[in-house]
Amino acid sequence: MKKFIFLFCFLFYSFCLFMPILGVAKDRLSNGQTVYVPAYSHIYIGNRERPFLLTITLSIRNIDQKLRITISEVGYYETQGKLVKRFLDKSITLKPLESLRYVIPENDKSGGSGVNFIVKWKSDKLTNPPIIESIMIGTQNQQGISFTSQGREILQSN
Repeated sequence: MKKFIFLFCFLFYSFCLFMPILGVAKDRLSNGQTVYVPAYSHIYIGNRERPFLLTITLSIRNIDQKLRITISEVGYYETQGKLVKRFLDKSITLKPLESLRYVIPENDKSGGSGVNFIVKWKSDKLTNPPIIESIMIGTQNQQGISFTSQGREILQSN
């Protein structure tokens, strides 16, 4: 009887533990998204809020090992939400594990401190969504700073 209870508890625990993981992985597959990526062209330091200028790199990485994805839009927006630059004239296809980058130089102040990117991608089949992030880096005198911001899917509202 003890073996039966132990076996039942073990199977029930295993089921409860692993079923959500299997379900989440399938739910995360997508055939396209619109992704918002926050970035910072500068941050403020010191009591006088002196700007610390940063170079921004937008990184788009196809993490799927088998399927291609198509990047259809990459837009760079300023702090007030106005489009500053559109990076693509036509769609670009990323092969499995291929990546792409766009750089906003440190001396480019056109976007203000709260810039962002909008990236649209799609795939013919359900695939692992790409990793889309911004990397900010800057140096002044003997001080350096670097950090990243992760993209976030924009869900379409009615």
